[in-house]
Amino acid sequence: MTVMNRSEILFYYDINYCNPNGDPLDANKPRIDEETGKNIVTDVRLKRTIRDYLLAKGEGIFVQEIADDAGVIQDAKQRAEDFLLQDKFKLKKGNLSLADMKKIIQKNILEECIDVRLFGATIPIEKSTKEKNSVTLTGPVQFKMGQSLHRVKLQYVKGTGAFASGSNMTQKTFREEYILPYSLIGFYGIVNENAAKETNLTEEDVSKLLEGIWVGTMNLISRSKAGQQPRLLVRVVYKENNYHIGELDKLVSFVSDKNQEEIRDITEGVLEIGLLLNALEENKNKIKIIQIKKDSRTIFNTDILDEVKQRGLDVEELVF
Repeated sequence: MTVMNRSEILFYYDINYCNPNGDPLDANKPRIDEETGKNIVTDVRLKRTIRDYLLAKGEGIFVQEIADDAGVIQDAKQRAEDFLLQDKFKLKKGNLSLADMKKIIQKNILEECIDVRLFGATIPIEKSTKEKNSVTLTGPVQFKMGQSLHRVKLQYVKGTGAFASGSNMTQKTFREEYILPYSLIGFYGIVNENAAKETNLTEEDVSKLLEGIWVGTMNLISRSKAGQQPRLLVRVVYKENNYHIGELDKLVSFVSDKNQEEIRDITEGVLEIGLLLNALEENKNKIKIIQIKKDSRTIFNTDILDEVKQRGLDVEELVF
């Protein structure tokens, strides 16, 4: 069933001694806001985590790296032509108009690729060098850039590699990198029911999105990402069309007795959710249900599940 209700998503996770999102234009350093000292993680990083998880689960993914036998990576136009199919047979461009190509490719991509149903895409279509166009689909699911709830400390690490620096050399190569000892990062997103009609986004797709956010983050075990742990996931589903509270991320804070740059573990602070709970209660007549997944080691100023129930809101505990 196509998504009929708008919803807001809050997601919090933390990292230990790793790089949650390097900037390739700045020596791949973790992104830090120079004014606030807070860690920044792009929405693209979160979407990649979700895509990688869903791909591993067997879901169709449009945005992925595909190379031929010679190692040449597909461009977006070539990827689009993977979907120029009818009854699973490849169609010849010469037998089709550009309009027909667009229609067939869009239909097949939306049927097969959950990431386009979620996040949208701009899909280039080319029949010939003179006949080109594109399909632009606005994604129903949009995230702001993630940001840490505290100031972080950038740490430079240098070490030696396992191999020599060159032929007939006695000196090993050097390895250097920038990491963050700790960062508790929050993401805020919206699921737009109007755009959902354009991409045929279903509630089943959104359930898979939530699983991809939580489990995908936990399972992102690369050298630069090991140590990530999901801490809280909240989805607020509304009854009223074209309505949401907005800026829910500004209603959650992390309070610690330590200097912010000295925090090294989730248990060294408290996730304050009082303002969030008040906002939800004030809007409870417009809320259909609240879905929640929380980590057992995270300390809240009040039990979020019990408190939501006590304030007269319907709540579902997510299980992945």
